[in-house]
Amino acid sequence: MPSQQGSPTVRRLRLGQELRLLRERRKLTGAKAARELGWSASKVSRIEAAKTMPVADDIKALAELYRVDGTKLDELFGLLRDAEQRGWWEDYEDTLPEEYTRFLGLEAEATSQRSWEPQIVPGLLQTEDYAREVILASRGIARITHSGVRSRVEARLDRQRRVLHRAHPCALTVVLDESALTRRFGEPSVMHEQMEHLLEISLLPHVSIHVLALDALHPVNTSAFIHLKFRDFDDVVYLEQLYTAHFVEDLERVAGYEAAFGHIRSEALDEDESRVLIQRKAMLWRR
Repeated sequence: MPSQQGSPTVRRLRLGQELRLLRERRKLTGAKAARELGWSASKVSRIEAAKTMPVADDIKALAELYRVDGTKLDELFGLLRDAEQRGWWEDYEDTLPEEYTRFLGLEAEATSQRSWEPQIVPGLLQTEDYAREVILASRGIARITHSGVRSRVEARLDRQRRVLHRAHPCALTVVLDESALTRRFGEPSVMHEQMEHLLEISLLPHVSIHVLALDALHPVNTSAFIHLKFRDFDDVVYLEQLYTAHFVEDLERVAGYEAAFGHIRSEALDEDESRVLIQRKAMLWRR
């Protein structure tokens, strides 16, 4: 894992996954395990899906039912201790959507991230002023308060520090449509600063930025998505809409998104060509 403790979100998922595998090895259904323990079937299901945090007594009861040895029990308790820790994103959970905070928890332990964005500069690459203008643009629809706007901007900047500048950052590959460089948020000076920031970020060794030019072939008609890869956990794709967000976890569909990203990337400009185009846009916004 990238860090010693890792993301509590991933640890919660790992804990649920381990408990499900132990149950299946004993040839028990969730309903059968629940009956044996005097629990509801939904409690077993929610623990395995990481929607309910088990307590130590729950782990002991499950371990006894599944005939777990001491070494495995220690591993389960280790996952439980890490899962009980707070992630940095939980400081903002009052103003951020629930699914987005789950995404932040997963992102914290991703080894690579692939992002396609056809409309705006992605959040990881936004300046403070650009981020504020993007959030303000949807404020009337999403009904975000002044303090909510401030908190979301702070969360976005905090996310950038912790993802882009952590000790062992994930490999980030971004493809954004050229239209995202020409769609104005705020004053032209905000856009000029954003273009300069993109150029600066593109020089980080673990960041690869590509632009899909407007005159290029558009190989896949899809909205924005983020594909996360992990060292010892299945890939996840994150999709965000106006009012909702959800995760794609089905392996076949995740593979489809991976292929879609490959097609989009193949039609985009390479890194050097993309920098030239971004520099041109920066000059236009400076006037």
